[in-house]
Amino acid sequence: MAFTHSLLQLPPIHSLKLSTPFLHSSTPLSLFSKPTSSLTSPTPQSHSFTFLPPIRAMKSIQGKVVCATNDKTVAVEVVRLAPHPKYKRRVRKKKKYQAHDPDNKFQVGDIVQLEKTRPISKTKTFLAVPVLNRNLKKKDTEKEELGIPLESQQQA
Repeated sequence: MAFTHSLLQLPPIHSLKLSTPFLHSSTPLSLFSKPTSSLTSPTPQSHSFTFLPPIRAMKSIQGKVVCATNDKTVAVEVVRLAPHPKYKRRVRKKKKYQAHDPDNKFQVGDIVQLEKTRPISKTKTFLAVPVLNRNLKKKDTEKEELGIPLESQQQA
């Protein structure tokens, strides 16, 4: 043991100087503030924060109603693109979700947005919300905004 210590020629441990203020309690802990949560104990600070809800993954997804025969329930098919595990080509993956429709207002073929909620039943954890019609023809809206008839609509 003495042989290895003489070969390494290490200085004693107490003579080493390290640059961190946390060793040997050189900095008192009272100078550092404790981490506090703004939700549990509101303290007056110079800067004010507004309350933000927690961010959750997959809050909402969009799909098409494929079955609306059950009472207050619709089956929604969600299509997503995922890479094929071997060929790496993007492939359509379909999944059906059961969603809550309290007013029975959705028909087969409607596009709905699924919002994550508390579990309503064993299979229902989504709420169906209507989506604005994505199939609006932009040409018709531009024509009305301009107020000028097209050549094909003018009387010759």
